[in-house]
Amino acid sequence: MSENKKLSANIEEYLETIYKLSQKDEDVKTSKISKDLGITQASVSEMLKKLDKLEYVKYSQYKGVRLTDKGLKTAQKVTRKHRLLERFLHDILKLKDNLLHDQACEMEHSLSDEAERAMCQVLEYPDKCPGDSVIPACDLKFTSCDECMNRREEEVNEVGKRNENLIPIMDLKDHQKGKVSFIRGDYKVIRRLLDMGITIGAFISVVKIAPLSGPVEVAIRGSKLAIGRDIACNVFVELVE
Repeated sequence: MSENKKLSANIEEYLETIYKLSQKDEDVKTSKISKDLGITQASVSEMLKKLDKLEYVKYSQYKGVRLTDKGLKTAQKVTRKHRLLERFLHDILKLKDNLLHDQACEMEHSLSDEAERAMCQVLEYPDKCPGDSVIPACDLKFTSCDECMNRREEEVNEVGKRNENLIPIMDLKDHQKGKVSFIRGDYKVIRRLLDMGITIGAFISVVKIAPLSGPVEVAIRGSKLAIGRDIACNVFVELVE
C-alpha cells in the first residue's frame, strides 16, 4: 500500500486545500484555511502542527503554512484525482454543476491509481476541470500522454513513479527556471511544441504573463517566445535551483 493511501481523508483534504490556496499566496494563513474548510482556527492550527511533524508542511504561527516537496506531491495527487473526477462526472455522467465538487470530494480518496489512469485516457487527457482549474500532471515516469497511451498496464508498473514534483509553466515565478519534463496531449501537440523549440529537457523561464487571457512570454534556448495559455498549462517542468 502506498504512503498516500495510508493517509486519512481528513489529512488529504487539508493538503489539497493548502495547495489550492497557495496558488495565490505561497504562505497560506490559518484564517484562510479555516474559512475554506469551515473549521475553527484552533482546530486548523492543531492539524497544521501535526502535518509539520509529519513533514508535509512548514508551519509558522505568524507567517502561515507552506507545503514541503513531500506535501506538494501528495496535494497534487489528490487534486488531480478530484479534478479528473469532476471532469468525468460532468462530461460522461452529465451531473449538474452544483453537484460536481461534493461528489468528487467523496470519491477522490478511494480512487485507485489504475482507475485514475484509465479515467484520464477515457477523457483524452483533459487539461482543466469544469471550473477551469488546471489538472496537475500524473506522477508516472512518462514524458507525454502519447507515451502513456501506448503502454500496457504491466509496462506502466515497470516504468514506476516520478520522484520530482512537476508544475505547469503558468505556475513559474519570476525568479524560477524549470526543465521541461512532461507534455500533456497527443503527438499533434508534441509536434507543435517541437516546432516551437519546446522539447523535453529544455530549460525555460517565464518573462511575463499578460493579464486576463493574454499570452505567456517565456525564455527558452536563448530566445523569447510568446505562447498561449492553453500551451502553458500543458507543459510541465521540474524546478531548477
